[in-house]
Amino acid sequence: MRTTLTLDEDVAKMLEKETRRSGSSFKQVVNHFLRLGLTAKQPVRKPFRVTPINLGLPHYDKVEELLEKLEGPDYR
Repeated sequence: MRTTLTLDEDVAKMLEKETRRSGSSFKQVVNHFLRLGLTAKQPVRKPFRVTPINLGLPHYDKVEELLEKLEGPDYR
Protein backbone atom coordinates (compact mmCIF):
# COMPACT_ATOMS: atom_id res chain seq x y z
CA MET A 1 0.00 0.00 0.00
CA ARG A 2 1.32 3.41 -0.89
CA THR A 3 0.55 6.38 1.32
CA THR A 4 1.90 9.80 2.26
CA LEU A 5 2.92 10.29 5.86
CA THR A 6 4.28 13.38 7.60
CA LEU A 7 6.74 12.46 10.36
CA ASP A 8 7.79 14.58 13.28
CA GLU A 9 11.37 15.76 12.86
CA ASP A 10 12.71 13.76 15.80
CA VAL A 11 11.05 10.56 14.55
CA ALA A 12 12.43 11.06 11.03
CA LYS A 13 15.94 11.50 12.46
CA MET A 14 15.65 8.31 14.51
CA LEU A 15 14.42 6.36 11.48
CA GLU A 16 17.21 7.72 9.28
CA LYS A 17 19.78 6.85 11.97
CA GLU A 18 18.39 3.30 12.18
CA THR A 19 18.43 3.04 8.38
CA ARG A 20 22.14 3.89 8.32
CA ARG A 21 22.92 1.62 11.27
CA SER A 22 21.08 -1.44 9.96
CA GLY A 23 21.71 -1.01 6.25
CA SER A 24 18.02 -1.65 5.65
CA SER A 25 15.83 0.52 3.46
CA PHE A 26 13.80 3.33 4.98
CA LYS A 27 10.62 1.43 4.09
CA GLN A 28 11.84 -1.70 5.89
CA VAL A 29 12.81 0.26 9.00
CA VAL A 30 9.47 2.08 9.15
CA ASN A 31 7.51 -1.15 8.68
CA HIS A 32 9.62 -2.96 11.29
CA PHE A 33 9.04 -0.34 13.97
CA LEU A 34 5.37 0.08 13.13
CA ARG A 35 4.91 -3.67 13.54
CA LEU A 36 6.76 -3.61 16.87
CA GLY A 37 4.56 -0.79 18.15
CA LEU A 38 1.30 -2.19 16.86
CA THR A 39 1.86 -5.70 18.18
CA ALA A 40 3.28 -4.69 21.57
CA LYS A 41 1.19 -5.86 24.48
CA GLN A 42 -0.41 -3.04 26.39
CA PRO A 43 0.05 -3.08 30.15
CA VAL A 44 -2.94 -4.39 32.05
CA ARG A 45 -4.46 -1.57 34.03
CA LYS A 46 -6.61 -1.95 37.07
CA PRO A 47 -10.05 -0.42 36.55
CA PHE A 48 -10.44 3.04 38.06
CA ARG A 49 -12.73 2.91 41.05
CA VAL A 50 -14.17 5.71 43.12
CA THR A 51 -15.04 4.94 46.69
CA PRO A 52 -17.59 7.43 47.98
CA ILE A 53 -17.18 8.75 51.50
CA ASN A 54 -20.15 9.87 53.54
CA LEU A 55 -19.30 13.31 54.87
CA GLY A 56 -22.43 13.44 56.95
CA LEU A 57 -23.77 16.42 55.05
CA PRO A 58 -27.47 16.83 54.31
CA HIS A 59 -28.63 15.53 50.96
CA TYR A 60 -30.72 17.70 48.69
CA ASP A 61 -32.57 16.08 45.80
CA LYS A 62 -33.50 19.34 44.16
CA VAL A 63 -31.46 22.48 43.55
CA GLU A 64 -34.42 24.58 44.73
CA GLU A 65 -34.24 22.93 48.16
CA LEU A 66 -30.56 23.78 48.47
CA LEU A 67 -31.05 27.38 47.32
CA GLU A 68 -33.90 27.85 49.78
CA LYS A 69 -31.74 26.44 52.59
CA LEU A 70 -28.77 28.69 51.69
CA GLU A 71 -30.56 31.91 50.71
CA GLY A 72 -33.91 31.62 52.41
CA PRO A 73 -37.40 31.30 50.96
CA ASP A 74 -37.02 34.50 48.88
CA TYR A 75 -33.99 33.28 46.89
CA ARG A 76 -35.63 34.11 43.54
